[in-house]
Amino acid sequence: MAISYLKKATKTPATGEDETRKIVSEMLSEIENGGEEVARAYGEKLDNYTGNIVVTPEEIEVAGAKVPQKLKDDIQFAYERVRKFAEAQKASIKEFETELSPGLWAGQKLIPMVTAGCYVPGGRYAHVASAIMSVGTAKVAGVENVVACSAPKPGEGINPAILYTMNLCGADHILALGGVQGIAAMTFGLFTGKPANFLAGPGNRFVAEAKRMLYGRVGIDMFAGPTEIGIIADKTADAQIVAEDLVSQAEHGFDSPAWLFTDSNELAEAVMAKMDGLIKALPETARNAATAAWQDYGEVILCDTREELCEVSDRYASEHLELQTADNDWYQERLKSYGSLFVGEETTVTYGDKCSGTNHILPTKGAAHYTGGLSVHKFMKVVTTQRMTKEANREVGVAAARISRLEGMEGHARAGDARLRKYFEGENFDLGLD
Repeated sequence: MAISYLKKATKTPATGEDETRKIVSEMLSEIENGGEEVARAYGEKLDNYTGNIVVTPEEIEVAGAKVPQKLKDDIQFAYERVRKFAEAQKASIKEFETELSPGLWAGQKLIPMVTAGCYVPGGRYAHVASAIMSVGTAKVAGVENVVACSAPKPGEGINPAILYTMNLCGADHILALGGVQGIAAMTFGLFTGKPANFLAGPGNRFVAEAKRMLYGRVGIDMFAGPTEIGIIADKTADAQIVAEDLVSQAEHGFDSPAWLFTDSNELAEAVMAKMDGLIKALPETARNAATAAWQDYGEVILCDTREELCEVSDRYASEHLELQTADNDWYQERLKSYGSLFVGEETTVTYGDKCSGTNHILPTKGAAHYTGGLSVHKFMKVVTTQRMTKEANREVGVAAARISRLEGMEGHARAGDARLRKYFEGENFDLGLD
């Protein structure tokens, strides 16, 4: 196999993790011990915000009045598609009960989380779409209490469009808290009295680390890091489109990886030649982020064959993976590790990020090797039930008793023995006692 790097990243997604862990660990401990007062103090210190933490209906109404109707229409467009996709996901899994043997029934029930915490980034960019992806999906799942939070601006509060969208999607409680303090407040039930069973939503490295540290006490959507894009492109791809798509994700942040996997040296060189110019043409905030991301985390990998392209792509397990080749169906059939797949030049990560319907909260840092993205199913517990007749104990009780004794678990065996004695008085069974 011949794989070469025409551009190699100088940093990895793990860069700076130790410092992040130390900061987040200290913050979580202080907030858990100090409660609402400490969470509020962090909000004042880090976001320079001294207004209401719990957003009031009046504040929601005022925010809604600030959002232009055209933007409201666009938000509604995105919400309807994300909701429809989530509803289709929900319909794809059902409750059932089946008879496994005479008199023995086993079943599956779907129970929504009681309380979910949805984090919506509000720092560098106003992530309206993230409110739809998390809050909207949770409500389709049937979550009883959805607590949403986002970083406020000094003297203003949560971005009006984010606040409007949270409310539109059905958030039951909205907190003007960002970062680790927001994650902690939702987890510990601060300001609402409703501790989260599950946390969802993208965020910066501090938010991601807070979720990782709290996992186990609460469920989380996934272990996440900075957003990623991978593109598999061959000689038929449009270098301009490929470069634009790489830049579109690099603008997320200074540590957002952008990877091109190709078997065409000509395409690779053409794409690399366009990157600096496209990045320099961005507005300042996006330009600064994309410059650092492409310089430190961008990679261009040249392979000899399409089989090698699949192998390398699966190794990277990109959060977002685009196919821009002459044989997209062939790749789609063989690729195994990615968060969400964008098939053909006609679609782009931007569409999935904003409004096409699939969820944009996706696995990063290799997590796509073992999980998919946020879905309606992650807000639901798939639990099992069983029931049986007395007669069914004749088979099940005997088998369970013998297996239990083979394992040395006499207490388990006697629980079965007791039922056999009660239901079949006077009968003898081979219970593995010899």
